[in-house]
Amino acid sequence: METVTANIQTVEKFVGQRIRERRTMLGLTQQQLAEMIGVTYQQAHKYERGINRVSAGRLFEISKVLGVDIGFFYEGLNSDDGRLNERQRMCLDLARNFTRISNDRHQEAVSQLCRVLADGRTH
Repeated sequence: METVTANIQTVEKFVGQRIRERRTMLGLTQQQLAEMIGVTYQQAHKYERGINRVSAGRLFEISKVLGVDIGFFYEGLNSDDGRLNERQRMCLDLARNFTRISNDRHQEAVSQLCRVLADGRTH
């Protein structure tokens, strides 16, 4: 029975991390997400930390607000122990820092740099 409970807790934490990941990619704060789904900041925080279970209905609502299919929150669940890998952490960090750039021209420059690097062009 402990294994089942541990697995459920792992899933809850993983789903919470995926909510946080998507929210961060969109440049939203926890407060903004909370307001969009009609819960308190504290509740949104608990969802993201895996402290409180996200009901099926609430997860559906979150998926609509964050613009993803509900399956997004479970992608990669079986591939590891539920923790973000280094690449996922870097993507989150990049998205978080990008949204903090207030100058539109600087954001465009970073975006162009990423496109060039992704395409493998050096000139």
